Amino acid sequence: MSSPTSRTPLIDMIKGMACATIVWHHLAFYGPMSDIAHPLAPTLMAWLYDYGRMAVQVFLVLGGYLAAASLAPQGVARFDHAGNAIAKRFVRLVVPYAVALLLSVVVSALVRHWMEHPSVPEQPTLSQLVANALLLQDIVGEDALSAGVWYVAIDFQLFALTVLLLAGVKALPGAWARRHAAALAQVLVVAGTAASLWVFNRMGALDMWALYFFGAYGLGMLAYWAVRAPHGHQAQGWLAAMVLLGGAALAMDFRGRIAVAVVTALCLVAAMRSERVRSWTGIAPLVQLGQMSYSVFLVHFSVCLLVNAVVSQLWPDSPVLNALGMLLAFALSLAAGRLLYLRVERHVPSWATALRWQAGLVGTGLLVAVSNNWA
Repeated sequence: MSSPTSRTPLIDMIKGMACATIVWHHLAFYGPMSDIAHPLAPTLMAWLYDYGRMAVQVFLVLGGYLAAASLAPQGVARFDHAGNAIAKRFVRLVVPYAVALLLSVVVSALVRHWMEHPSVPEQPTLSQLVANALLLQDIVGEDALSAGVWYVAIDFQLFALTVLLLAGVKALPGAWARRHAAALAQVLVVAGTAASLWVFNRMGALDMWALYFFGAYGLGMLAYWAVRAPHGHQAQGWLAAMVLLGGAALAMDFRGRIAVAVVTALCLVAAMRSERVRSWTGIAPLVQLGQMSYSVFLVHFSVCLLVNAVVSQLWPDSPVLNALGMLLAFALSLAAGRLLYLRVERHVPSWATALRWQAGLVGTGLLVAVSNNWA
């Protein structure tokens, strides 16, 4: 459903770089390898620990950009039924997600006997498994089964919120509403972006809801409409709106994450309005990583947890070998992500497939928990 300008090698390269940054952030954040290797590169480790998570803002902006491309490239909803659009998104997200969480449950059960560390998830409960399967873990107060899965839930919420907003505008009665549907939908997106940046994103207690993150997502949508604007003055209008929204938000309350989102959105417009940049084939490894970034994002925690357990058992005091272990964990995360991408994510799933994997996640998690209790 994406338009020709919505997905280019540049988009995939940006996703690839952001994905690699997130993996390294988690390698630095979740020890013990990073704790032992820290003296070798303390400045780099500190940067990854403190700022690597900012790459999430890049994904949020790109998510909004691609959502606008697929849902409303001209501002008007191009889908016929909101429920079907949301259901398709849920199914596409949760099948590789369930596979990755199932792996996390199994790996956590294995390493729990080798390594005592805060990064190892506790034995899952039934309520925790069900909440994670339904993307509700943060809302109902259950722990996540893997690092970063909160983002999957937020991505789904943001997509669903956008679909409902666009569908609501499309359903308005009257000739005037139909004639001005595109402008009305875009005004509402701008208003929602402003509300998020200026109000909701300043309220930390809301960080399990889409409203908290809609500012970055909305900037991505505005960026897409700026790229698609047929005339230069229209593109300049969108850019001015983005600068005003972001600048006011930073003036009210400077947040590094919002600064990253604003810069990402503005740079995206500048790059994607250039025919030369859009036609660039990119750097092949980064393009490939971007294409499979969702699978790598899902599976890397389990891989890193397993490598951490092995290295901490064999070489608990060697900074060099632990640093090499981090490099190995990164490489294996890419390999595992590629396997998940080729075998699962790339295939269009059905509701039956999604339900089967969700049930498998819950059932396997309970089986593992019972087995551990017996052991």
